[in-house]
Amino acid sequence: MARHITAGTIARTVILALALVNQLLTATGHGVIPISDTDVNTLVSTALTIVTSVVAWWKNNSFTQKAIEADEILRSK
Repeated sequence: MARHITAGTIARTVILALALVNQLLTATGHGVIPISDTDVNTLVSTALTIVTSVVAWWKNNSFTQKAIEADEILRSK
């Protein structure tokens, strides 16, 4: 069974990456990234849209009756 990365995992990873970049900028004397909760939400939503679009595009999406029957034949082997 295929496992998928959860939205929570992606959100936590993005926030961790932003925190690490902010920390490195602060440590080197640069300004921090001015980012709000809305920006994080937009970033995570955009990332999820891209990931789900790629997965939907990559998967075999059978719409015609012949394609559905062919899928059933492949699964029965």
